[in-house]
Amino acid sequence: MSKSEIIRFLILRSIGNFLVLFAIFGVLSTFGPVLYYEALFRIVNIRGIHYKVVGSSLDSRSTLGKRSIGFADILAGAKEQILMPIDTQFSILIPKIGANAKVYPNIDPSDPNIFLPFLRSGVAHARGTVFPGQNGSIYLFAHSTDNFWNVGRYNALFYLIKDLGPGDEVVIFFQDKRYNYVVSQSRVVEGDDISYITEAQEGEERLILQTCWPPGTTWKRLLVFARPK
Repeated sequence: MSKSEIIRFLILRSIGNFLVLFAIFGVLSTFGPVLYYEALFRIVNIRGIHYKVVGSSLDSRSTLGKRSIGFADILAGAKEQILMPIDTQFSILIPKIGANAKVYPNIDPSDPNIFLPFLRSGVAHARGTVFPGQNGSIYLFAHSTDNFWNVGRYNALFYLIKDLGPGDEVVIFFQDKRYNYVVSQSRVVEGDDISYITEAQEGEERLILQTCWPPGTTWKRLLVFARPK
């Protein structure tokens, strides 16, 4: 093999290695948050960890510092983990999946330029829908994206609502008051179905959680319905 052939081979191999590493980095940066939550959920089930939501400001003060549950807590911590609301003015906690996030109220669900920045750090409450304690539908959405390669930029918290089933608990804190809900059903609807938002002022109180489905697309929407406990 001549010197020029060796140089060409080394250049091509370097380019190939770079492309492989770039592809791996792209996959991890895109789907890393989803994989992280999925791994945590599986470990929680294997270890038999149970999450307890604190129910008052007194409970919150007594468990100060337990608001955030890390990987070390899941791997080697106690079998009972404390979920403390991030913001008692408006937050959502889901014990089964260890979810704990701030909710941003009155976010326009029709304008990605408005709602996407909020979904990078929490959950959005759809403008035009009701609040806890009122008749009608409380519509909360998270983990939305415009393209699959952007999924890693947003909060993947609601990815795990796919694992919720009838009887599972959802807790909302709103204006320093706790509201308890129980899951009744799940449903996959079309991506452009907005009927649950436009008709939110009608009927008895119910909570609707929405995430994109399949993850990282806008093809469909997965809705989880819960009623007051």
